[in-house]
Amino acid sequence: MAGAASARVRSGGGKPALTLATEVAYLKGAGPAVALKLRALGLTQVRDLLFHLPSRYEDRRRILPLNTVKAGDEVLVCGRVVTAEVRNAPKRALRVVIDDGKASALLRFFHFNEVQKNTLVEGVWVRAFGTVREGMNGPEIIHPEYRVAESAAQLPPEEHLTPIYPVVAGLTQTRLRALIKQALDVAQHEPAFSFSLPGVPEPGTLSALRTLHEPDGRDLGDLLLERHPAQLRLIREELLAHQLCMRLLRKQIKNAPGARIEHVLPATASLQEKLPFALTGAQRRVIAEIAHDLDLGRPMLRLIQGDVGSGKTIVAAAAMLGCALGGMQAVLMAPTELLAEQHMRTLAGWLAPMGVDVGMLSGKLKKSEKDEAMRRAASGETRVWVGTHAVFQSEVRFKKLGLIVIDEQHRFGVGQRMALRDKGPAGVAPHQLIMSATPIPRTLAQTVYADLDVSVIDELPPGRTPVQTAALSNERRGEVLSRIGEACRAGRQAYWVCTLIEESDQLQAQAAEETYRQLREELPELHVGLVHGRLKQGDKDAQMRAFQSGATQLLVATTVIEVGVDVPNASIMIIDNAERLGLSQLHQLRGRVGRGAQASQCLLLYQPPLGEAARARLDVMRTTHDGFVIAQKDLELRGPGELLGHRQTGLIGLKIADPVRDAALIPPLQKLADDWLLKSPHEARQLIQRWVGDAERYAQV
Repeated sequence: MAGAASARVRSGGGKPALTLATEVAYLKGAGPAVALKLRALGLTQVRDLLFHLPSRYEDRRRILPLNTVKAGDEVLVCGRVVTAEVRNAPKRALRVVIDDGKASALLRFFHFNEVQKNTLVEGVWVRAFGTVREGMNGPEIIHPEYRVAESAAQLPPEEHLTPIYPVVAGLTQTRLRALIKQALDVAQHEPAFSFSLPGVPEPGTLSALRTLHEPDGRDLGDLLLERHPAQLRLIREELLAHQLCMRLLRKQIKNAPGARIEHVLPATASLQEKLPFALTGAQRRVIAEIAHDLDLGRPMLRLIQGDVGSGKTIVAAAAMLGCALGGMQAVLMAPTELLAEQHMRTLAGWLAPMGVDVGMLSGKLKKSEKDEAMRRAASGETRVWVGTHAVFQSEVRFKKLGLIVIDEQHRFGVGQRMALRDKGPAGVAPHQLIMSATPIPRTLAQTVYADLDVSVIDELPPGRTPVQTAALSNERRGEVLSRIGEACRAGRQAYWVCTLIEESDQLQAQAAEETYRQLREELPELHVGLVHGRLKQGDKDAQMRAFQSGATQLLVATTVIEVGVDVPNASIMIIDNAERLGLSQLHQLRGRVGRGAQASQCLLLYQPPLGEAARARLDVMRTTHDGFVIAQKDLELRGPGELLGHRQTGLIGLKIADPVRDAALIPPLQKLADDWLLKSPHEARQLIQRWVGDAERYAQV
C-alpha cells in the first residue's frame, strides 16, 4: 500500500501510529464499541472515513435571538438554563427552559440519560440547534443537538457549515465529525494524497475532501446542486477509478487464451432451416458480433441487452450450438430451478433436431442423477448444459467448457465473472455471454458493465402485438373481477400480482394469501393458484407447473413471477397497487403476458389519490412498450439503485458519483483510463487503492 512507508501521526496513549490503513478503533474517541457501529457503515480503516461524505449540510454559523425564531425554521440558539426538570405527564420528558435575555424557549428530551440530566442544570449556558415548533408557552425544540458551557462566550457559532452524515443507531453526528477530522489530519501526512492525477482538474484530492467535510459556505449553492469544483474533482476521480478497475478485469480475463470457435455462423444457418420462425435482423446482427468474438482466440465478454420478448435465448442457442459443433461444451446458467427447466425444454426443442443433447445440472437432482450428469459433463459426452448456481460448485467439472451463458437475473458481479475463468480447460478461459432482460440506458451500462462489450437486440419478432395497458382506480375492482371471470371462463388465463410497500416476504405473502382467499370467494367457479416468496421451492414449482399446464386459470402471485417463466396462454396481467412499483419492474411483469397469439391486456390497479411521481410512472406504462425508453424514464424518476436493485448497485460501489447525473463525464474518462494504463500504471494502482481499496482483486498493472 502506498501509505505504508509514509509519515505517521502519533495517536498518543501508547497506541500504534496512525496511517490511512489503521483500524478506526485506534482513533481517539473510538474503541471497539464505536468501531462496531462504524463497521455497519462499511467504515473499517481510517481511509474509509475520508470518503464517508455528508448527505447534507446545516447552517450553524449564526446564533439567532430567541425573539426572532419562527416555527418550522432550523436554527442555532443560545441561552442560559432557567429551569430544568423531569416531568412524567403527559409523557416522561426532560424539560429545559433557556433564556437569552430577550425571550425564552423550551428544549424537550424524551430520550435522555443521567449524564444529560446532571449536565443540563440551572445556570449553565446551552447552544442548541434544531427545528422550532410552536409549543403551548412559546417556541420549543425537540431533541436539539447541543453543547454546554459556563458562559455564552465559550459557545460561539460554527465557522463552517455543519456536515450531516449517514449514521447508525448509537453513533452521534458529533462523534463521527470528530473521527473524520482526525482522518483528515492523518491524510495530511500521507504521500498517497500528494500524487498528481494527469487529466483530472484541480483542486487536489485532500483539498476537495476538506471542502466537503468542512465547507465555509461561500459556495453553498454549488454544493447543494452537486456542481462544486471539489465535488466534481472527487466524482471524476471515482468514475476514473471504476473505469480503471473494469479495464483491468477485462485485461486479466482477456490475457488468458480463449478457445477459437469458428462454427457459429454455419451452425446458425443450419438451425434456421429447422426453426418454425425467421430470425430478425437484430438477432442475426448480434449473432454475427458473437461469432466474430468467438473466432478471435481470446475470451469473449459480451452482454446481450434486449427487451422482453426480443428473442435473446435463440441468439444464445446459436452460440451454444456453434460451440458444441466445434467440439466444445457450453452451459447456460439460470436463476431458478423452474427457469432452468424452461430453458432446458426450449434448448432441447431447438437443438435435438440438430443432433445435440442438452443436459441439466441443478440442486434438486437425485444423487444418482447428479452423479450421472457430472460424469457426462466431465467426459464431454454432453456438450450443452443448463444449470442453476449449482454449476458454481467446485466438484462440477467440464471436459472442455468453451462458453458460459449467464441469465442476468443472477445479478452477476465482477468477482463472479472472474471466478468463472477457472471452469475452462487448463490455461483456457471460457467465453462469457450475459443476457439482460432489464434494458439499461447506455450511460448506465458504460458504468455498470464497463468490462463488457454490449450488443443490443432492438427489434421484436414479427407477430408480437403490444399488450394493451390501462390504469384503473381500485374503486373499479368489481368491474375488473367481472371481466376476469368472463375471460377465464372463455379459456384464457390471468395473473393477479400483489405488491406491498414493505420489502418483506412475510408481509407480501400475507397480502397474496388474503387476495387469494377473496378471489376464491368471489370467483368460485375458477381454479385459483397462489405463488409467493414464503412458499417452499417445491410448492412454488408445483403451482407454476399447474398454471403452465392450464390446470389453474388465475394465478395470484407476488412479484416473484417476474423472472421469466413462459405461459403462452396467459393473456391478462392485473397488478394490484401498481403505483408502488418502479417502471422497470412494471415492465418486466407486463412482459409475462403477450407471449401467445391472442391479444393481451395489462391492468394497473391503483389506490387513489395518486402522487405526481406515481401518476408519471403509470402514464409512461400506458404510452410506451419500449423497454429502453422505460428504463431511461425509471432512471430519471428513481435513480440507478432502484433500476438495478441494491445488490447490483452495491457491485458498482460508487460513493459520490452518479452514473445518471454524471453521464457526460464518463466518455472522456474512459479514454483517460486507457491513457493511464498505458502511461501511468503506478498512479492507476494508487487511485484504485484510494477508491476501491481491494486492488488485489484486479490484475497487476
